[in-house]
Amino acid sequence: MEVTFLGSGNAFASGGRYWSSFLVDRRYLFDAPPTLLAHLKQLNVDLPEIETVFLSHHHADHFVGLPFLLLEYLYMTKRTKDLYIVGPPGVEEWMEDFASRCYPELHAKEAGYKRKYVDAIHGEAQRAGNLNFRPFHMNHVTKTMQAMGYQVRINGKTIAYTGDTMFCEEIFQLADGADVLVVDCTYSDGSGPEHMGLDDVKVIRKRISPETTMVLTHLSEVPVTNGLANTLIAQDLATFRF
Repeated sequence: MEVTFLGSGNAFASGGRYWSSFLVDRRYLFDAPPTLLAHLKQLNVDLPEIETVFLSHHHADHFVGLPFLLLEYLYMTKRTKDLYIVGPPGVEEWMEDFASRCYPELHAKEAGYKRKYVDAIHGEAQRAGNLNFRPFHMNHVTKTMQAMGYQVRINGKTIAYTGDTMFCEEIFQLADGADVLVVDCTYSDGSGPEHMGLDDVKVIRKRISPETTMVLTHLSEVPVTNGLANTLIAQDLATFRF
């Protein structure tokens, strides 16, 4: 499995990092930050081969890049295969509304393919295209939105992604059986508010399988892991192979 980080930073682009997002096997996208299209092109990704987009929640650094990709498909790089977009319940309504406000022609013109939305349902085994996945509620600004983490089976391996979250027990459901766990580590020490930090990462590392590789992202600073076992730190435009 190949995991390429389009960005590794938080909403404030701390340290000049791009907003956190990653692509698995150049086909499966996890979150869609503002720099999405530019970075996909820098990486020479075959854009019509992107099959599924997983959106963790609707904070701007995680989804506002998607209309640019849809516009690309409308005018520049034609696609014919359906595009699956997975997100918290109601994802079709808020994503299509936002996309049409950015570029009204996304609704007015025939695109040549269908956008197929899938509402993520906590704890349920679901399918999007050729992927089996299981979503879980995460503990992130719960008064204003639902944030989801995803466990996804891809080409014989399992990757899990917390999205943005504070420490919660659902993380261990995500991590169960995962080969790779991509983790919010916004704070280089301590923990909270709204996100996790290195103190949380240390607890997670002790409780999950030693065979699960953790990758830390959504960084404000680069954390000092001090040799924390089987734990990597994401970098902008870096690729990891598992």
